[in-house]
Amino acid sequence: MAEVVLRNVSKVYPGALAAVSDISLTIADGCLCVLVGPSGCGKSTLLRMVAGLETITAGEVLIGGEVVNAREPAERDIAMVFQNYALYPHMSVYDNMAYGLRNRGMKRPDIDSRVREAARMLEIADFLDRKPRQLSGGQRQRVAMGRAIVRQPKAFLFDEPLSNLDAKLRVSMRVEIRRLQRAFGTTSIYVTHDQLEAMTLADMLVVMSAGRVEQIGQPLEVYEQPATTFVAAFIGAPPMNLLRLSAAEARTLVDGGLAVPDAGAILGVRPEHLELASSGDGPRAGLALDLAVAAVEQVGPESFVYGTPDAGQGEIIVRLPGRAGPAPGERIRAVAPRDRLHLFSTDGRRLPG
Repeated sequence: MAEVVLRNVSKVYPGALAAVSDISLTIADGCLCVLVGPSGCGKSTLLRMVAGLETITAGEVLIGGEVVNAREPAERDIAMVFQNYALYPHMSVYDNMAYGLRNRGMKRPDIDSRVREAARMLEIADFLDRKPRQLSGGQRQRVAMGRAIVRQPKAFLFDEPLSNLDAKLRVSMRVEIRRLQRAFGTTSIYVTHDQLEAMTLADMLVVMSAGRVEQIGQPLEVYEQPATTFVAAFIGAPPMNLLRLSAAEARTLVDGGLAVPDAGAILGVRPEHLELASSGDGPRAGLALDLAVAAVEQVGPESFVYGTPDAGQGEIIVRLPGRAGPAPGERIRAVAPRDRLHLFSTDGRRLPG
């Protein structure tokens, strides 16, 4: 186990294409750090630089207090789990898991002990004699994880390992990865574009956009106090409502007013923090929005109401329990408490208020 530190790390490809720009990050020993962001944000490139699969244009990567920039991947004492499993098709499950240990010259009894213990923990002990083609996608991913576990590395690196699995299996494997990481206490970096996966797995969440870090924090901290409109919109399903308002509109819509710059602001409120009031009600110590209902999605335990506000620019989503709710074409008033509102500058940075 080891702390992983990135100091002003950048990656620039030929043609001055910056994939990662000046990222500094400290991942404590035993922490599970999740890098999350949309496709092309640089998260996988950053992971590959830690692994040694991508050269570093600038900055330093330290694993266990040692700079590893010049070291080959095999010399960094890390284990990587890939999206496509990367198993040897001609080898048995046992041999796939044992392969790296044999290359390191480990004695046969020690190899056997590690492989069988990992297989027991991953519930694949009955498949050790099978070839990868005889396994399901979930079983193959468990083998890939087992191959990483038996090495007992300083750090685990996961590159979107669940992307090829169906939704139900992703949930169970997510729980399994978290359980194993806690059991081993190994420093881990996990890359995903799935914000639900990120929220449920992470000790430390790093939200990335366009090669830069937007916010670092614990998952609930990032959810409840997004630093930018990008984070507010990316973390959460449905995303936070973001309404672009003039200074006068913002002061009128919110009971008690807001400290809004003269240039205006972006007001944020999560769909679950809005509820319906009758059209005659006034503001209830917070935000009051009059909406024209455009669509309603009923998804069993809850409904999503989509509306166009009378003031400001942007669509509003109201998340309601059950199937009760307005119909398209109706007019409604949505209200939210003052302490559930978020205020951002017009360029997307969080403002006090």
